[in-house]
Amino acid sequence: MAPQTLNLAVSQSRTLSTLSATLSALQTTTQLAASKSVDLMLFPEAYLGGYPRTCSFGAAVGARAAEGREQFLRYFQSAVDLGDTPRGAGDEWIDKELEVAKGKEYRGDGTREFLERVARETGVFIVTGLVEKAGGSLYCSVVYVCPQLGVLGKRRKVMPTGSERLIWAQGSPSTLRAVTTTIKGVKLRMAAAICWENYMPLLRYSLYSQNVNLYLAPTADARDTWFPLMRTVAAEGRAFVLSANQCMKGKNLPDWITGKTSGESKEVASPAKPNGRRRSTVTVKEEQHELVLPDLGSGSAIADDAAVPTDEEYVSRGGSCIIGPLGDVLKEPLWEVEDGGLHIVEADFEDCERGRLDLDVAGSYSRNDAFHLEVDGLDLDPPP
Repeated sequence: MAPQTLNLAVSQSRTLSTLSATLSALQTTTQLAASKSVDLMLFPEAYLGGYPRTCSFGAAVGARAAEGREQFLRYFQSAVDLGDTPRGAGDEWIDKELEVAKGKEYRGDGTREFLERVARETGVFIVTGLVEKAGGSLYCSVVYVCPQLGVLGKRRKVMPTGSERLIWAQGSPSTLRAVTTTIKGVKLRMAAAICWENYMPLLRYSLYSQNVNLYLAPTADARDTWFPLMRTVAAEGRAFVLSANQCMKGKNLPDWITGKTSGESKEVASPAKPNGRRRSTVTVKEEQHELVLPDLGSGSAIADDAAVPTDEEYVSRGGSCIIGPLGDVLKEPLWEVEDGGLHIVEADFEDCERGRLDLDVAGSYSRNDAFHLEVDGLDLDPPP
């Protein structure tokens, strides 16, 4: 039997100030990967469109500020338009069967077509995180791009974390369906869990149930706790795990976050009060009642004074890594490498079957006669 090996990579790439610049960087990185014989590469969560780190969007419980709406406008404008519908058109979108506007060659802003061209020209299977706009909402998504067939699938994050829920809508669990392809005679069953979806045990199990041998975990989490989670996922699922995160200093936050134009200082100053601290509340009278509300009118749409990074401070330290099917570390977390971070490993996919000797959490080790999982709209049987 032919060797069941592929070269896998994670790219620790950061979002630039415009979508076109980020797409150009993706193309350059993919070309570099192709020169190193990479077969498949993962980019970070929200790489295209951007992760809104440090942003508050001027929001507090019960109040929204005008400058926060302006910041959201700029973020919305920076997001990717893949031409999908708000509900998600599934196979109709993948197969390009949706209606196209008169005089247009395709739906959306051309990002899908750009990714398909880069994959085709380099021969690298691309999986990238992105922020997708559909209708009036944003979704944190992952798209799978095959060099031969183009886009094979796309999924949307089902559970945004914390304040992400203000700006990202929830995706359908039906998009958790694994994607299959064959590269150099190696059959891959791949699926992605985005960032803290990996802390959802039932979601992880829905992917294990589909017998994935390549588990993709694009993330924005640079905490020390992320790395042991990835080792657990790999050992639990007996799959190769790729995790890609951005690494970025404060001075390189995209302009739509800082409100500055390129070339200006990224330092943000908050208006000071006489006692040296910003006022956090304002009292207003409404009829016979006094209301104490957050004072959002005098500050920045960046979260708060403590969250404003200096130019040289890391707002994300990275931590991209690659783990083998027994939980063995193939590539240690890549810390504080802002540009040019690229992990590459040769992966023997027969190691996944070797690992099933003593553990198959969705089969021989599942007691599926007693424990059952159902996910609305998602077929948990392994795809063909």
